[in-house]
Amino acid sequence: MPATLADEQNHFPGLSRIGALLADPGRAAMLWALMDGSARPAGELTMIAGLSPSAASAHLARLTDGGLLALEVRGRHRYFRIASPDIAASIEALANVAQVSAPQRPVPRPVRTVPLDMRYARTCYDHMAGELSVRVFERLVEGGLLTLHGTSLEATAEGAARLADWGIDMSAQKSRRRRFACTCPDWSERRPHLGGALGAALLDSWTSHGWVERTERPRILRITPAGHRHFDTFLAREARPTV
Repeated sequence: MPATLADEQNHFPGLSRIGALLADPGRAAMLWALMDGSARPAGELTMIAGLSPSAASAHLARLTDGGLLALEVRGRHRYFRIASPDIAASIEALANVAQVSAPQRPVPRPVRTVPLDMRYARTCYDHMAGELSVRVFERLVEGGLLTLHGTSLEATAEGAARLADWGIDMSAQKSRRRRFACTCPDWSERRPHLGGALGAALLDSWTSHGWVERTERPRILRITPAGHRHFDTFLAREARPTV
């Protein structure tokens, strides 16, 4: 018998609920404002979303009850933040989808200035994002190690050799059930970084080499002294001249 709509919803019991939470522009504005990793008072989020206090309170309650926001009580004040790194990564992934589907409308930065450590190096799902990641991606392309075809990328022979030096098994990455390499819009830099299986493999490699470390702060990555030396050397290489 063909599956009914009710049967399909039983397979994804929370998907429509999360979609409904994100669908409201006011709730989306409040969530995006918190993507800089901050915790903000209800009053500030009310102004950002352009809502009345009563409407904002109802929206914040729905987002908290739905598991997207976490509430912190500090004295008489209530502060809200993104509930977990997974929630933040999911929101960023949806923002990237929105950017791809409507490239003429760039994804804005969160309202407050992005903290420097989050802007420099952070995780984006399972790969690295931020200023350093964008610069490395640009060097990979400008140096002729990766070739760009729309939003997809392929490694050149020279690039494959460099990736092998970093411990990347090209055959293994291409056999994964996901795109080998693709551009991923970076909301803090407004330029793409490297995503896909290759982006994830590079973060794993840099971590295993001791160049990048995860921190106690959600999504924030630390570049070790050895990592700074490695990336400075790689980025200092002259890009291959274009012809």
